Order: sequence, then structure tokens, then C-alpha cells
Amino acid sequence: MVSQRLKPFGSTIFTEISALSRRHGATDLGQVQKKLWDAADELRANSGLQASEYSAPVLGLIFLRFAEERFAEAEGRIGKGSARNPTGPDDFKAESVLYLPPEARYDHMLNQPEAANLGKIINDAMSAIEEHNPGLKGVLPKVYGTLPNSVLIELLRTLNSLADDIEGDGFGLVYEYFLGQFAMAEGQGGGEFFTPTSIVRLIVEILEPFHGKIFDPACGSGGMFVQSADFVARHKGNPGSELSIYGQEASRRTVPLAKMNLAVHGLSGDILEGNTYYEDRHDSVGKFDFVMANPPFNVNKIDKAKLEDDPRFSLGLPKTDNGNYLWIETFYSALNDKGRAGFVMANSASDARSSEMEIRRKLIEDRVVDVIVAVGTNMFFTVTLPVTLWFLDKGKRNGPRAHQVLFIDAREIYNTIDRAHRDWTPQQIEYVANIVRLWRGEEPEFQMGSKEQINEQFPEAVYANVPGLCGIATVDEIKAQGWSLNPGRYVEPELSSHSHDFDERMPVLSAEFDDLSAKADQLATAVQRSLAELA
Repeated sequence: MVSQRLKPFGSTIFTEISALSRRHGATDLGQVQKKLWDAADELRANSGLQASEYSAPVLGLIFLRFAEERFAEAEGRIGKGSARNPTGPDDFKAESVLYLPPEARYDHMLNQPEAANLGKIINDAMSAIEEHNPGLKGVLPKVYGTLPNSVLIELLRTLNSLADDIEGDGFGLVYEYFLGQFAMAEGQGGGEFFTPTSIVRLIVEILEPFHGKIFDPACGSGGMFVQSADFVARHKGNPGSELSIYGQEASRRTVPLAKMNLAVHGLSGDILEGNTYYEDRHDSVGKFDFVMANPPFNVNKIDKAKLEDDPRFSLGLPKTDNGNYLWIETFYSALNDKGRAGFVMANSASDARSSEMEIRRKLIEDRVVDVIVAVGTNMFFTVTLPVTLWFLDKGKRNGPRAHQVLFIDAREIYNTIDRAHRDWTPQQIEYVANIVRLWRGEEPEFQMGSKEQINEQFPEAVYANVPGLCGIATVDEIKAQGWSLNPGRYVEPELSSHSHDFDERMPVLSAEFDDLSAKADQLATAVQRSLAELA
């Protein structure tokens, strides 16, 4: 099976951390995170371990440090009880806090004699936490025996200092930062569990999950849920009471990462292991208010015979040996009558022909395709390919926008990190989301500083097509284009977009053409040589 799930690298988390530091008057958390990562990665390098061997133990210890901080705060509120009636697990459960027995706390582990088997002690601590908190059964890593005592003691000392440098929601950002760094260090393998924060943030901003059931059938480490909770919190809601979280993930290794990620952000959810192609662990059809995902692209060799009676694929099974439209139907079928979906998809799906086009036609004719956003290159650290974001909305079918689809070309909107990596800043994310809000007739939001951009392009604060940026197409216009959902067909070109930099671009393009021409000549020579040998 060939699969490729695109995953992130970027500075958006650093921007959020800086804002968090200013808000709390705390140390610059971006510097704290980098210091922690540099220390942890140096230990890994000196131990000879691969990133894939090292990530679970480190993330587990970050999780434990966060849990201990919350435990100490709760203990300060509820006290230690009396000799006859000491506080116990139920008292902490009532505070929505994990109970940590004495042997699972940092002080206990740091005060072991030099000859102690620290790996076994930490493994036993993780088992004790699971015993007292059944919701974590089988989740916490117990692989500390693979790390030398010297590495473990330095990790414990380094992470123990977290509480001196950060507070509250900063722990979640540290965990998320480490997830991203491990994903980058593991390369394509890391791409299986971490979705770009800026991409996730835009999906959430456009979906607007204020309240309801959220489902991610390819949930990785749970970033969609974390950003949804952040959205609710920023809009003065309580994520714990407003959102119900449901996830499915095929990788047994990744499910615990998602559960720990939720916990370290103070969230809970029902995350189940299962291959979404063949298993619908949450009986998802018609069940959810919001569906969001970054699925693996272009997966082949899926046994469609097993899917023939699956109610998720009521629009038909694609004949092409490609799983993209199976994912699209999975998202569509999981929505209730007013549900919204947002997901990352390969560019090729926008123009796919034959049976895939028929499925796309049915979606468009059902008036559920809402917004399509073209994303440029280099937004992921594993590959440079551009992608498309799709948004579905079953609730718009009987509204004034039922016969329209909004297309946004965001390929030229990005923040440069280095030559090979880009992301979106919070301001850019808000700007693109505000275009959608204006189209929906909603009030734009300006907490992240996009007001000047919106005023420049939409001076009346009313949606209008903008060449090179956004355009509306009717269902009839999309039909005339062969049911294509490629934004380039519907966003008018910006006439002067290249005139100002022609002198700069022309030498580059000329050099690229010469290089390609030389390679073509080499290939032609090689082909002729091969044909001559066959003759």
C-alpha cells in the first residue's frame, strides 16, 4: 500500500507562544521550548537512539510533568485530608485531574540511588498512573528500559524545570512543539502523526466549531481537536462542555500520542484504533456536527469488495485504484443535516475524471460543496507539493448560497520560514477566514490584526470577487467546467501580477528552461541508445 500524508513544520506555534508569554507576563515560551528541545535532542544524539525510539519516552515524561503540575494545583485546593480520611483518586477525579500516586511523581524518581534501575522505576510509575486512572489504560509509554540511566536522569532534571518557566496552557504548546520536532526528525515516518498547525488552524477557523460533536477519522496525534478547543476558548466558551471529541487512527503507535495530547490540553475524547477504509468504529453516518481531517493521499490497493455494502459510500465506489474519494465520501457521510466538514486533499482530486468525477458531481449537485482553498508549495516539511482544502456544508443546501461555491487562491499567501519551508501567521489565517465570513454574511474577526488587509480588499466590509484572490462560481458554471473544483478556473487572474517583477523572473525562468532542455536531450539520447541495443 502506497500512502503519503502531508505534515507540518512552521513558526505558527512560536507566534502563539509569544502571544501567550505576553498575556501571562511569563518567560518567552518560544525560547523555553527551543532550550528544552535542544537539551533533549543532544541527549538523544549522545545515546545513539533514533528519533522514532526516543519520541514516545520524551512525550510521556512531558505529559507526566504536566499531570504533576495540575495534581499539585488541585491538591492545594482540596488539601491532603486527614489521617482517617485522606484524599484519594475520587477527589481528584471530581476536579477533572489525574491522580498521581507518590511513586509516579518527579521527586520520587529524581531521588533514586545511583545504582537504581531508573527505566523500570519510570515504567512502574506509568503503570501506577494507568491503574488509578482507567481512562489511560494502555496509553502511557513503558519503554524507558531502552534509555540509559544517564539520559533518563538528565531528561527528568530538564523537564522538571518546566514549571519554573511556563504555566497553564503553555504545557500543551510544549507538547505540540515536541510533536512537530519529532515529526520533522523522523521525516516521512513522522508525517504519519502530525498535521501542520497553520493548516489545521485555518480549517478550524472556517468550520467555526462553536458547539457539537467533532470527528476526525484520520486523527493522528489529535491536532484538529486541540485547535478546535482553542477556537472555543478564544470565543469565551468552555471546550470541555461545548465539544464532544471522537477520533479514529489506524496506527497503534499514534493512538496514545493523541490521547496524551488531549490530556495535556485538559481535554478528553473517544479515540479508537481502526483502519478507516474497512472499519467505522464510531458508526459515523449522519452523526457529527463537524468533520475535519488530513488523510493519507493517493492510497492504492484498497479492497473495494469489502466496501460494497458500506453505508458510508452511498455516492458510489470509485473505480480508480486510489483512496482519495473514499475519504471524501467518509467525511460527507459522517455529517448530520447541518454538519460542516473541512479537510486536506490532493490537488489531483479537484479534476479527477471518470467515476471520481461522478462522485464529485453528486456532491456539487447536492449543494454541499461550500469553499475550496488552493494552498501553495512548501507548507509541509516532507514534500513540497501544493494541496487543496475542501469545505462541505450540508446546512447551506436550503440557504441563499446553496447554488454557489467560494474559491480562494491562497497560493501567494504565506510566511517564509526558510528556503524550503513556509507556513501561515495567525494574521494570514484570520485574513483568509474573514473572506469566508464576509461571503457568509458574518462579521469578520480582527483579534490577530487582519483588519487592514480586509479593509484594503473589501473596503465596504462586503464580499466581492477579487482578481487573483477569490471568486464565486455557480453550480451551472462548475458544470460547464466539467465539474472541476480547481480554484484556478474560477478566480480571475490578476492582470498585473507579473508585470512588476518580469525583469527579475525572466532570467530564472530562462535558466530553468535551459536546464529542463538539457535533461530532455539526455533522456532522448538514453532512449535512442536503448532502442539501438534492442535492435
